[in-house]
Amino acid sequence: MTPATKAAPTFGIVLGALVIVYVVWGSTYLAIRIVVEEAPPLTSMGLRYATAAVLLGAALSLRGGIRRLRITGRQALGAGFLGLMLPVLGNGMVSVAENLGAPSGVTALLIAIAPLIIVVFRLGAGDRPRALTLLGVLAGFVGLAGLVLAGSSGEDGFPLGAGLLVLFASTCWAFGSFMQPRLHLPEDVFVTTVYEMLFGGAMLVVLGVLAGERFTAAYDTRTWVALAYLVVFGSVVAFTSYVWLLANAPISLVATYAYVNPVVAVFLGWLVLSEAVTPAVIVGGGIVVAAVALVISAERPRRTGQQAAEAAAGEPRPDLDDEALTRA
Repeated sequence: MTPATKAAPTFGIVLGALVIVYVVWGSTYLAIRIVVEEAPPLTSMGLRYATAAVLLGAALSLRGGIRRLRITGRQALGAGFLGLMLPVLGNGMVSVAENLGAPSGVTALLIAIAPLIIVVFRLGAGDRPRALTLLGVLAGFVGLAGLVLAGSSGEDGFPLGAGLLVLFASTCWAFGSFMQPRLHLPEDVFVTTVYEMLFGGAMLVVLGVLAGERFTAAYDTRTWVALAYLVVFGSVVAFTSYVWLLANAPISLVATYAYVNPVVAVFLGWLVLSEAVTPAVIVGGGIVVAAVALVISAERPRRTGQQAAEAAAGEPRPDLDDEALTRA
């Protein structure tokens, strides 16, 4: 007898998971902005990741037993490196930048260049991407320059330092995503995520304490709801949906989150926080999103599933921000 073939998921289930990744990861930038209006950025994001790690770890233990969470020392080092690159230097610096005044929509657009930065790292490693890919990278950096320079001037602008900090965060996120396939990590991606978030959360809390931050319970309901949303939906639900999509949907479809998330973030920032959608945001952001779409499309024909997943990991996803992801 031949083994039973695994039934393909229905289009509705795939679409539902994709909408979760689109909307939830796109909305995390807004939620972060709301949290850091009152709460200290490093400590609050540290608690976010640590709590999400405990919740996800508990869920995995219930399904597969506590042994499922066992890792080696070498795997712990790999997960710790990802925790430093993605939750700490990636998402942590995003929260600091938004605390300094970077609008959530613009932040999402600046983070969107991570897949383009991954191409730069590939070039440095000796890879030779297609000419269309390089054209997309060049166009993306042109849009990026316009977004930062024009967006940091004028009445509705944001501090240039905050914009540069977001670019640093995006570069760290891209480097962590680029290095992930080269690290010794647990075979179970969910276990990797548990320790990445746990180590990253611990590092963020320590950094917050060293920076003199004080996290108290005296925040309003809006702040607590936004933080809970980041923990449950941003770091657990959306990431679970993302990993499920990688196993059940074409990677070319899953990768579209990289240029849909910024659009969702800009819209929500305008709708909820009345963030200005200036000509610089529309033109520069539009170029960045189009460039990311071009790069993903250009890379699609010759890409294996593992390579495509590596490129798609350029969002924060997590928030493996998200993200192996993450969107923050």
